[in-house]
Amino acid sequence: MNLTINGEPRNFEAPLTVEQLLGEIGLDPRKVAVERNLEIVSKSNYGGLALADGDKLEIVHFIGGGAPDEVKTNETKPLDEPDTWEVAGRQFTSRLIIGTGKYKDYELNRLAAEAAGSEIITVAVRRVNLTDTSQPLLVDYLDPKKYTYLPNTAGCFTAADAVRTLRLAREAGGWDLVKLEILGEKKTLYPMMLETLETTEILTKEGFQVMVYCSDDPIMCKRLEDVGAAAIMPLGAPIGSGLGIQNPINIRLIVEQSNVPVIVDAGVGTASDATIAMELGCDGVLMNTAIAEAKDPVRMARAMKAAVEAGRDAYLAGRMAKRQYADPSSPLAGLI
Repeated sequence: MNLTINGEPRNFEAPLTVEQLLGEIGLDPRKVAVERNLEIVSKSNYGGLALADGDKLEIVHFIGGGAPDEVKTNETKPLDEPDTWEVAGRQFTSRLIIGTGKYKDYELNRLAAEAAGSEIITVAVRRVNLTDTSQPLLVDYLDPKKYTYLPNTAGCFTAADAVRTLRLAREAGGWDLVKLEILGEKKTLYPMMLETLETTEILTKEGFQVMVYCSDDPIMCKRLEDVGAAAIMPLGAPIGSGLGIQNPINIRLIVEQSNVPVIVDAGVGTASDATIAMELGCDGVLMNTAIAEAKDPVRMARAMKAAVEAGRDAYLAGRMAKRQYADPSSPLAGLI
């Protein structure tokens, strides 16, 4: 029986079910998702679905990847009260989300995630390596029971590819909280916003909770929220650039108008960038390259954790007013 698996022709003895195929290849059915002739195969059908000559299969797994509006006020909480936030009904304490791409290996990624104190990590969906199925898997280092996996559509340039990717991601891990990004072109990796808006609506109707990578356009961000986005994720600067927050005025406008979490996604280069994002009132910051490409990723992850916490505290405290002229701390009256 001739099968095409992940674009490669392979020969097997018939009859053969999906479950038997995975066993022959050496893959754990719990850690992969299977698409047969462009249709996702439910895990419950692996044992009963017989494969036919000429079938085309995609086998994937997770890898390191690379609302009338009310103005938000700085609500002060007691210092000993946990400062939590919510997205799609899920509650988190850490406001630092990190990626899983560009690290030297998964062990370093694990150490950085622990140093960052992150609870959510983004993961990409890629084909399984059929040549060497003994290769380490992300799930063996970053336990999905400990971290909330946020499957994303990194590298997708069309709505069709993004939808297909997230459907496979849901089948692989059962998660409906996902990150959508549809890129416009390769030089800037800016989001293609019209397709992003349409795809957000499609995925929301299918039951996904969609956190959306988007431009820092307040009007478009509001439309994303209106079609059901679970979180708005405006870029601070181009992906992987490390340029920091380029348009703080727009980020602040987006924060003020939004009734869902606002998370700066892309462009953070160092700890001060993360602090600025939080001081603007953002609910969180997502980063990958700033940590993964640091000379000491674990130390940088620890710095980013402190920066996010400091920025959040400063936002809640409420900064002093800016003045055009000096204002002495001690009164001038009564000088000797």
